[in-house]
Amino acid sequence: MDSWVRFNAQSQAKEKVIRAAQYACTLLGYTLHKGGAAAEVRKTVSQLEAHMSLTRKLLRLGNSVEALEAAKRSIHLSDSVLRLCLTISHLNRAMYFACDNVLWTGKTNLISKLDQHKWSERSFRYYLFSLILNLTRDVYELCLLMESEARYRTAKSSSSLHPSSTSPADQLSSPSSPASPAIVALPVMGAWLRRQLHLVVTVLYSNPPLLLDLLKNSCDIFIPMDRLGIYSTGPGFVGACGLISSVLSILTVVYPWLKLKP
Repeated sequence: MDSWVRFNAQSQAKEKVIRAAQYACTLLGYTLHKGGAAAEVRKTVSQLEAHMSLTRKLLRLGNSVEALEAAKRSIHLSDSVLRLCLTISHLNRAMYFACDNVLWTGKTNLISKLDQHKWSERSFRYYLFSLILNLTRDVYELCLLMESEARYRTAKSSSSLHPSSTSPADQLSSPSSPASPAIVALPVMGAWLRRQLHLVVTVLYSNPPLLLDLLKNSCDIFIPMDRLGIYSTGPGFVGACGLISSVLSILTVVYPWLKLKP
């Protein structure tokens, strides 16, 4: 089983490169269509995209096994939220790859009477649910890191404050500066939003794996939403999102430390 997982990891690296090329063709085809290019050129790009899609499906044969192994590992995580999100996400990925493998047999005419539209919708549903869980995991980890950073800042500022210093809250409540609650609430809310935004930027800047995973999943989620008709964005936007997420995935292969763990 371990040898199969290692072999499959090499296939996945090639699949990511082909995926980037496929979505680049999608984006190029949309650009050529908008630019009024010749029909023959657009047809060639479309055929190239279809061939790359079929090659990706071939390289993904057996990926369900890797996804099930990942689910077996994640079920032992101590954090209950991570355990739930990752385990169910991996199981949905396994079902997505299984549906994709069935779809491959239809596209290669190994099963001539396969309802390709139905199996394509099934695979994208599993893919979408997996991405929703991955994004939930990203947001959860972001919130944990923000809480930790906020506690660190609070402890640091408390230790540096002089006991005799007057806090902004005291100044607002003093008789010399009367103000209505509504007027006071606006700047307080604005200051809170600025602090939260600064926390998000600080945490993501200091955690590149989380930043890349969040960006990758945010781009990927538009693909199944468009294919399922939940939120139609068009081939140009889908191609751009797929290309960006593919490049980010390739970065995690070239630099393994950028891959979010577990």
